[in-house]
Amino acid sequence: MALHTWWLYVTAVFLIAGTPGPNMLHVMVQSIHHGPRRAMFSMAGLMSAVLLCLLASAMGLGALLKASPRVFDVLRYAGAAYLLWLGIKAWRAPVSAPADADPHTRPRAGALYAAALGTGLSNPKLIIFAAALFPQFLEVNRPFWVQLAILVISFAVIEGGWYVTYALGGRSLARWLAPAHRQRRFNRATGAMFIGFGGVLLASRV
Repeated sequence: MALHTWWLYVTAVFLIAGTPGPNMLHVMVQSIHHGPRRAMFSMAGLMSAVLLCLLASAMGLGALLKASPRVFDVLRYAGAAYLLWLGIKAWRAPVSAPADADPHTRPRAGALYAAALGTGLSNPKLIIFAAALFPQFLEVNRPFWVQLAILVISFAVIEGGWYVTYALGGRSLARWLAPAHRQRRFNRATGAMFIGFGGVLLASRV
């Protein structure tokens, strides 16, 4: 892969990955409620989902989803239902104490990881996105798997950088959310956003 091609890819992924979406919102919310260090388990779950989707796309699942709308619809409905559930849960979430108030009330690392993994896997369009993006930067006269590894690793590094950015932003926002009435408004706002993401996914097509 030529260096200028890689730079074009990095620029495109940097802009796309930084766009607010379910993953970034999830990281920020977890950082606000549990602190940036605990949010690392959520980041790990989201990153696992991203890597699974990218590898699935490379193995041909993206082409399968394009060719089989019914399979895509099943995954789309399941993902939308999960995002809607997250939205309702966030909307109805009780006002909580600061993240470091009581360590015994914090969710376990495995629970944070699993919830983030589910959020990351809730959008099957990532598989199709990767299937459409990768061929634009792959050169037929160069080793396929080496190029694919470069694309996937670059994507993961950029995505992880944005996770950290949103988590640190959540830490700063947590101080502003100390009053109960602000927490309540934030919970409803994030709930509405997750419900909105679920609605967009439900209305989407291959």
